[in-house]
Amino acid sequence: MKYKRILLKLSGEALMGDNNYGIDPNRIKAYAEDIQTVVESGVEVAIVLGGGNIFRGLGASDQGIDRVQGDHMGMLATVINGLAMQSVLEGMGLQTRLQSAIEMDKVAEPFIRRRAVRHLEKGRVVIFGGGTGNPYFTTDTAATLRAIEIEADVILKGTRVDGIYSADPEKDKDAVRYENLTFKDVYEKGLNVMDMTAFTLSKENHLPIIVFDMNQEGNLKKVVLGESIGTLVEN
Repeated sequence: MKYKRILLKLSGEALMGDNNYGIDPNRIKAYAEDIQTVVESGVEVAIVLGGGNIFRGLGASDQGIDRVQGDHMGMLATVINGLAMQSVLEGMGLQTRLQSAIEMDKVAEPFIRRRAVRHLEKGRVVIFGGGTGNPYFTTDTAATLRAIEIEADVILKGTRVDGIYSADPEKDKDAVRYENLTFKDVYEKGLNVMDMTAFTLSKENHLPIIVFDMNQEGNLKKVVLGESIGTLVEN
């Protein structure tokens, strides 16, 4: 395996499948099966899930909800998704731990870096919920922060498209896909990879990012093996 320890970032929207809301049991099971394959190959896996399938704090103000309150609601949504992923993975026989940036000891462990690393070393899948625990930060930033803290080799951002394009491939048929980019390229081309805080953290800590199609069965293992899947962003 090219990567020994990975941080897999999945959006909440990815868990919806073809639905407009909530969690598609078939989709989350398919993701869990791919994760199981990688774990059984000896790779240490940490996961950060978004919460947009349940609630997006960024759009809270449109509903008359205070932004800080909305962001806290979004953080709780990530814990709900984390519990769902944990349940499916454990149903497959994997050992997992859910850690939350917001203390809720009846539901999840508090995030403690050393404990998270120890879980990974023991072969457990560690799911990080609750974002960073602070409003105004996205789950992309949470994923990057956790990846740096646990000294992951790479951030794998699973999406529904097969990499980074010059434009939205679902809207522009002439969009060009990139196989390799530097962080400078992304800045100069104005490409949408992650929010700027997350992206800058990755750049400053020399943490590569791979954006790939998670909906294609087997792609996660191909990426971990080092195959040229998706788009690699690195210094």
